[in-house]
Amino acid sequence: MSELLQRRLALLGAPEHLPLLGRSLHGIERECLRIDEHGQLALTPHPRALGSTLTHPQITTDYSESLLEFITPAEADPAQTLADLDRVHRFTYSKLAGERLWSASMPCSLPEEASIPIAQYGDSNIGRLKYVYRQGLALRYGKTMQCIAGIHYNFSLAENVWPLLRQAEGSSLAPRDYQSERYIALIRNFRRYSWLLMYLFGASPALDAGFLRGHPHQLKQLDADTLYLPYATSLRMSDLGYQSSAQSGLTPCYNDLASYTDSLRQAVSTPYPPYAAIGIKRDGEWQQLNTNVIQIENEYYSSIRPKRVTYSGERPIQALMARGVQYVEVRCLDINPFLPLGIDLEEARFLDLFLLYCALQDSPQLAGGECRACTDNFLKVVKEGRRPGLHLQHDGEQIGLRDWGVALLDAFAPIADLLDRVHGGTAHAEALASQRAKLDDPALTPSAQVLAELQGRGESFAAFAERQSRVHEAYFRATPLEAKLHGEFEAMAAQSLAEQEELEAAPRGDFDAFVAAYQASIIGVAV
Repeated sequence: MSELLQRRLALLGAPEHLPLLGRSLHGIERECLRIDEHGQLALTPHPRALGSTLTHPQITTDYSESLLEFITPAEADPAQTLADLDRVHRFTYSKLAGERLWSASMPCSLPEEASIPIAQYGDSNIGRLKYVYRQGLALRYGKTMQCIAGIHYNFSLAENVWPLLRQAEGSSLAPRDYQSERYIALIRNFRRYSWLLMYLFGASPALDAGFLRGHPHQLKQLDADTLYLPYATSLRMSDLGYQSSAQSGLTPCYNDLASYTDSLRQAVSTPYPPYAAIGIKRDGEWQQLNTNVIQIENEYYSSIRPKRVTYSGERPIQALMARGVQYVEVRCLDINPFLPLGIDLEEARFLDLFLLYCALQDSPQLAGGECRACTDNFLKVVKEGRRPGLHLQHDGEQIGLRDWGVALLDAFAPIADLLDRVHGGTAHAEALASQRAKLDDPALTPSAQVLAELQGRGESFAAFAERQSRVHEAYFRATPLEAKLHGEFEAMAAQSLAEQEELEAAPRGDFDAFVAAYQASIIGVAV
């Protein structure tokens, strides 16, 4: 353990400060496809009974009309966060007729690209903008890749942690800048160590053979309908031949917030010739929001993002530049197809340990060589993380994945002890022990368990994931929401529909001018 980490843990472990560690906030966004009774992509519109995807705070869609996204409030107790997510699932199932939710990150057997429906958000200017943005994604990356689903884990330390650390370390930075610097430092460490999350929680070692649409690949054939890699942990986070050549040159620097936001601002304002060749409009109809490297900042695909809650009409970069980093969004987590929610409390508790370590451990800036090594380690683990004797790059040398993993878990142990002191019991120590067991025995990892099911049952990936979808459907339908909670969700859905109608009834002005103003909104933003 570094001296700096020891000092920070000693400070936060003092009796008068220890409660702060119990006030971290957690939120989850879970994406999942709607499928029909035959296990095929549901081509029906988003159920109106769930509310408006434009204005509902907890139930929306991501890329496709068929790709649901559930959003929890931020809670101090991850058990409460998961309870919130559970309630959203139960309400959703009360409104699904002849459909269910797909259990895995990699999609079901998909129809031809033209038949995959892009999400609709109504006739308001902001609703149209969201649709055109997704049209642009379809042109740039194809609709198939946009049907992959994942878990996003939002995390922040208690606000009072930062002034405490700032004072103890004698920082001359303004409070807002110190907090942002510490979150960016967290992200640098996340880049260093996130390969471990892929090994421990990756759950997509196989996929439906039709997913690649005939594109060249290096996957192996498990059966007539399934492709896989024998030691893969998360094909969802691999290249799969669908990476954007435009984004390949976009490597936002995480050495400070300004360099990160500047790189994204440049990307949303720099034309990319192949996109320019497509054009913004075709026969007067919008095809994409612009012809730049990325249309908006959210198009940048990253495993973690610095975030700040936005005001109405405000863009993410504007919020970051104006008020600094408030939390991080972890985006690399697969949906565990064995779990009804795709994630459980043990995983959430381990994520807390991991992220607190990233936040409190030394985090020197990433030099070019180390930055490349972080990427290489991550990609190596997603494709062959369970390969016996696998080695990664660490401080310019080779180190065994298991050895490095054990060393990291050892470093997490004092944090687990502090959190268990805050909450009582031994839940965090137990979460740590469960992950240590996976390092000792790769067969315990979700990715290994998925392949064991496919091979042991002689099932295709699609048949396995559909079977799990039915198991989860039965789980949620067996215990419907109590009447009071159900009524609250009904009211939320009705309110969201009313808000969308109000937006669409208001004078909206010219859409072209609206898009132009939206695009210009971050070009000249000042801190």
